[in-house]
Parts: sequence; structure tokens; C-alpha cells
Amino acid sequence: MLTAKENMIECIKGGHPDRFVNQYEAVKLLFHPFMLHSPMCKKGDKLVKNAWGVYNSFPENTPGAFPVQDPEHIVIKDIEHWKDYVHAPSLKFTDEEWGIFKDQYNAVDGTKAFKATFVAPGIFEQCHHMAGIENVLIALYEDEDEMHDLIKYLTEWELELAEGICSNLHPDAVFHHDDWGSQKSTFMSPEMFEEYFLEPYKQVYGYYHDHGVKYVIHHSDSYAATLVPDMIEMGIDVWQGTFSTNNVPELIKKYGGKISFMGGIQNALVDYEGWTEENTQKVVRQTVDECGMKYFIPCIAQGGPGSVFPGVYKSMWDCINQINTERFGFTTEEQDAQRLPMDIMF
Repeated sequence: MLTAKENMIECIKGGHPDRFVNQYEAVKLLFHPFMLHSPMCKKGDKLVKNAWGVYNSFPENTPGAFPVQDPEHIVIKDIEHWKDYVHAPSLKFTDEEWGIFKDQYNAVDGTKAFKATFVAPGIFEQCHHMAGIENVLIALYEDEDEMHDLIKYLTEWELELAEGICSNLHPDAVFHHDDWGSQKSTFMSPEMFEEYFLEPYKQVYGYYHDHGVKYVIHHSDSYAATLVPDMIEMGIDVWQGTFSTNNVPELIKKYGGKISFMGGIQNALVDYEGWTEENTQKVVRQTVDECGMKYFIPCIAQGGPGSVFPGVYKSMWDCINQINTERFGFTTEEQDAQRLPMDIMF
């Protein structure tokens, strides 16, 4: 029986997985010293200011924190003069700070799960967290030079972060957030996306691949089927967050072998007030039947193990375990022996 990590690798490369990968079972999300210098917003928090000057709130019954962008709190008040407002946080950390995280990475059994560095927000998200998404989308048309300069500035910061991570922590995967669409469409055309974000991400993901990171897992819980060729060119190995609105079986058939897909189950399908085990079973089973085992990992679409409503993630976990028992004969105990304990991040 393969370990969870070995099984996920077989899935990604289209080899011989011996069971369905169970959501995040093979991805251990780990952090880095910047987290010590930029407060993270926890559920129920209001107006938590991070190192970029962005204020965030985390309302109940939502999958994550959201920037507060009223006139008082928005960071970039005029995109034409973004340099007056944006000041990149320092990435100079002490050996002691790096040591805290080295110990965490060393404690993970790397035979069972990827040691995956968590990086969020991404370049596009960082832009609209500071300036507001409507303002950024307008600026992509009206303030091209300023947006190219801002994106370059953020890319250089990301490259410095990547250098520190690769030099000190040596992860074998990176789990990088950047949402690029809504449920039904991307936020911009593929042509505009390529103009602004293709080359920056080729630089960032290229750096990780060139410095020991085997797999890039990119989170965008959205529709983004039209951007898959760009994802492949960027060096993304797994697109996590793939909504079913993307027609995942078609994507697997068209692009399997070049990229894999992790998701298929957006929160709205299973993760709601009054959710039921019966519905979870129905959605999960339909998803795995439609998508198969190669180049696809059934998973809740949100960007980390967990769910908005307690119990949903575990219900999906138990369902995939049950399917693996029914179809391949592996008991839950045998599956548990090949992976780390289930994480609940959110």
C-alpha cells in the first residue's frame, strides 16, 4: 500500500494510484517567519492590521478573512500614486526565527506528506487587498504603467520570500493562494491575465522549481478553465480549488499529464447551514465517479483543510475513506497508517 504522499504523486503523474487521494491528506501546510510579523485574522476578529497595512475582518460563517476597504482603512487611495502608500515589509529574519520553523518542518514525516509552505495572499490578491478589487480591475485598463510597476514590486518581494524559504526550510511543495475568478468566470480575460500576471508567476514558480521545490500547488477556488494553459506555462503542478463549474472531467481529459486538479466540490455544494451526511455522500461519490483517480484529487475547494460549518470536512474525509474501502479493500485503519493525522486548518 502506498503512503498518502506516494499515492498523490502517482495521481499527479498519471501513474498507478492504489486509491483516491483524500483531500489534504498528503499536503502538510507549514509556515515561515513572515507569519510572526504579520498578524493573521482569526474567525470573529475585526480590523486586524497586517504588515502591509491591510485591515482584515473574519466574519462568522465565511471560509476566510476579508479586507476592510472603506475610505478610512483602504491602503492605496490613488493607484496613480501607489508608491506613496505601499511599503513592503522586511523579510530579514533572525536565525532564531528561522529555527522555529525549521523545527516544525523537521518534525513532519516527509514520507507520508509533502512539506508544503503556505503562501498567501498572491500577487493579484495583494493588489486588490490594498486597493479594492473594482479599483484594480479598472486600473488594469486605465493605469497600465502603474499596475505593471506595482505588480513588479510585489513580484520582487515574493522572490525574496521564496529565496528565504528555499534556503532555510527546503520544502518539497509550495501551496500558494491567488484567486483568479468567481464561480462562473475569471476576473479578467486570458489576454489581460497574460499581459499582467503570466511572466511574474513564471518568475516566482520558476524560482521554487529551480531551488528544490518539486510541486507547486496553486489555490484558486473559482472558475478558471480558460487560464489552465497559462497555469501550465507558469509551472503549476496542481490547481487546487477547481470548481465543478469548470467541467473538471473535460479539463482532466484535455490537460491531464500537464497539470492535475484538486477540488471539484465547492463549499456551496456541501458546506452550508443544515448540511447532511446524505448530501455529502451524494456529491462526493458523484464527483469521484465523474473525475476518476488520475490527475484528480477530490477535495473541498476552499484553500485549506476544514470547512465553514463544523463537521463537513470530516464527513467528506470519511466518505472518501469509505469509497476506498469499498472499491480497493483498504480499511480506514490501513489508510490512517499511511498518512499524517487529519488536519483542520480553518
